[in-house]
Amino acid sequence: MDESKYRDLAEVAFRRIEDALKDVDPDVVECERTQGDVLTLTFSGRRRCVINTQRPTQQIWVAANARAWHFSFDEASGAWCEAKSGSSELFATLQAIVKESASLDLSI
Repeated sequence: MDESKYRDLAEVAFRRIEDALKDVDPDVVECERTQGDVLTLTFSGRRRCVINTQRPTQQIWVAANARAWHFSFDEASGAWCEAKSGSSELFATLQAIVKESASLDLSI
């Protein structure tokens, strides 16, 4: 995939995450975008989830709760899938992180 398509797909994913969190009380989960391609979710109690693009590998990386995931876009399924196993999907993983960190059922 070319760089432009990767950037567009990553931007769509970031906006989807931001849209899902826009009506959530920031005292529960605050979503902040920095440097254009980094989203930080800050939960009450100061736990964090960092979501960022990795342009050289054309991936989206997620770090939270002492774990890390690398997601690549799978054109066949149209989903961001965990690069090593393909068993995890980006938005499902983020929903689980939000549930664990904020006890919030979120649809992304």
